[in-house]
Order: sequence, then structure tokens, then C-alpha cells
Amino acid sequence: MGQVFNKLRGKEWRHKQVQAICDRVFDRFKIQTGRANLTFEELYIAVLLVYNDINKRLPGPHFDPPSKDLVKAIMTDCDINLDGEIDRDEFVKFIEQITAETFNVVSQGLIISLIVAPTVAIATKKATEGVPGVGKVVQKLPTSIYASLVTLAVVWVNSDSN
Repeated sequence: MGQVFNKLRGKEWRHKQVQAICDRVFDRFKIQTGRANLTFEELYIAVLLVYNDINKRLPGPHFDPPSKDLVKAIMTDCDINLDGEIDRDEFVKFIEQITAETFNVVSQGLIISLIVAPTVAIATKKATEGVPGVGKVVQKLPTSIYASLVTLAVVWVNSDSN
């Protein structure tokens, strides 16, 4: 379980995910514009594309992209060479900074869904066996299937509430 937790919360995992998304988005702009850097307007569109990608690919709630004002403020922090544009390395740093909280929320949701829910299901299986009508069904179900069903229910409720 420690390995799962480290992968979900690890900076290396997060960096690889962000790097893959950034490369895809940055390359798209590079091909379309023929330039190696992003202006502010291009950067804001790139941020919208990154958030769209995150919302499509990662489980959990959908996240709203940052405002233009926040993008402008963080852009000045990440523009290392002070040219008023963002290159590939600055873009990765920018996206890591702006999405740090997003990945923390996703990681917490995955931990609850994949670790806590099955553990609680196994711990409560005995209690549900005494419930009239439901008890006999629960007794017949193998613990692994019961835990999987409870986990799916938690994931379903979690995704519906977001």
C-alpha cells in the first residue's frame, strides 16, 4: 500500500503527468504558430487546454481554470529570462505551480476510493450480515467482490457529487 500511496502523492508521478500534458499542449502551439515561445494570450489558451486535458483524463471533480489575472501574475514569476514570453521549460514550471492543488485533490480522492473504501467495506461486512433481507446476500458474496462493489459505489457517489 505504501507504494500505491507514493505513486499517487509522489512528485515524480505528478511531474511525469504534467510533463506529458505540457509537451502535448506546447507542441500544438509550436506547430500552429511556428514559434518556440508563448505570448500571454497563447499562454492563457494553453492553460485552458491543460485544464481541459486534466478534467478529461483524471478522475474526480472537474477543476475550473485560473483567471487571466492569476495567469499573468504567475507568468511574471515563471518568466526566468524576462523576455515577456514563456518557453517550454518555463511552461512546465508554470503548469506545475498552477496545478499543484489540483493534483493534491485528485490524489486525495483516489486514496479514499482505492484504499479507504475497500478497508471500510471489509470491516463492515460482518455488521451487514445481520441485516434482515440483505444479510444472506452479503454472506454469500466473497469478501473481495463485496469490497469491490462498495468501492465502485463510493467512486460512483464521489463522481456524481462533483
